[in-house]
Amino acid sequence: MSKKSKKKEKKISAKALRYAKFQKEKPGTIDLTMPDLTEEQNKQKQLDQDRIDMFLRRNRNPPTKEISERRMRSKR
Repeated sequence: MSKKSKKKEKKISAKALRYAKFQKEKPGTIDLTMPDLTEEQNKQKQLDQDRIDMFLRRNRNPPTKEISERRMRSKR
């Protein structure tokens, strides 16, 4: 004795119908393409990247104040 399943159609509200025209379709995937650069822009980009790499390679963060003080005390 099982109940027969009856599928009811989903009722769409009048408000949803009225405002459906304002809803924009959104794409599922975002297309990210980088713009084509000229030769001069490519050279500048490479130069900038090299400068950043050199800075990161050579730049050392100075030790914190507490560590510097501890070293100075230990040298006395």
